[in-house]
Amino acid sequence: MDVAHPALMAAAVPIAAVVGPWLARISVRLAARDDAARPSVPRIVLTAVLLAGLLAGAVALTGLRPATLALGWAGGAGIVLAAVDLATHRLPDRVTYPAVAVCAAALAADAAVLGSWGALVRALGAAGAAFAVAGLLAAVVPEGLGFGDVKLLALLGLLLGWTGWGVLLAGIFLGLVAGTVSSIILLATGRAGWRTAVPLGPPLLAGAVLALAVWGPAALGW
Repeated sequence: MDVAHPALMAAAVPIAAVVGPWLARISVRLAARDDAARPSVPRIVLTAVLLAGLLAGAVALTGLRPATLALGWAGGAGIVLAAVDLATHRLPDRVTYPAVAVCAAALAADAAVLGSWGALVRALGAAGAAFAVAGLLAAVVPEGLGFGDVKLLALLGLLLGWTGWGVLLAGIFLGLVAGTVSSIILLATGRAGWRTAVPLGPPLLAGAVLALAVWGPAALGW
């Protein structure tokens, strides 16, 4: 690891302290569809802590380069998407679309600055493939996969695909496993029935983070 990485990772804490409360407000307002909604103090603290961890992880994985912005932005967007999905079973386009645009632009800038054109092409191909396969599944089994999940998978395909095909497959697999396990736990505890819709966004996001943390460094050659 570059000696500058610890200092950059430490910078994630003050950034998260500033941005975390804003993301918490966005989460509750989107969930409630009320611009006057206010997050609780525990939610603000949890959001800031999660964001700090994700930002530090992005720096640890890539160092300081344009692609780091893609991972950091996706981390913040993922926190909001997970919170809204848990509360309302929705993945708002107002969060997903800007995240896809910013991440794609950051990865394109990374290619222009550092010559990572192969990774960019792979990322775009992975995003397209994830969107097409998930879209087909959503059309066939709409009760199992919503179109919000399809767009989220395109975003995850972009980021995980940039890292490597193996990381992409691992992330999607882990996300599906996490979703299955959470459904079983909810059923076993009586908090859900066989027909209860279970949000898939949070497990998919958790699987992506785990895949990046475990297999990302090897895929990037660290």
